[in-house]
Amino acid sequence: QVQLLESGGGLVQAGGSLSLRCIAPGRTWIRHNMAWFRQAPGKEREFVAAVTWTNIYYADSVKGRFTVSRDNAQNTFDLQMNNLKPEDTAAYYCAAQPWGDVSSPTYEYWGQGTQVTVSS
Repeated sequence: QVQLLESGGGLVQAGGSLSLRCIAPGRTWIRHNMAWFRQAPGKEREFVAAVTWTNIYYADSVKGRFTVSRDNAQNTFDLQMNNLKPEDTAAYYCAAQPWGDVSSPTYEYWGQGTQVTVSS
């Protein structure tokens, strides 16, 4: 069974930074779309950022604050989050798919999530 494993969540004060990592061992993801989504309690899962073979995408709410990157040789996918705000508090999920709408939460493969909490 394909597994995506997230790490790096935690508690941080507003204005602080966190870095999330997604490890995707066991197969090659080089041509897959890789994305981060987040879900706050009582809300729908929302798109955060994605990297495809040719492009990088960000949700408007995180542009200029978050940076996404991938290392195909190491099968890792990172999300650097700076200037965090209380509204960034959510469970963050790594996802992968071979093709499709990069911002839709219909990805084929998902991690179990890592919690990010930003205090005011």
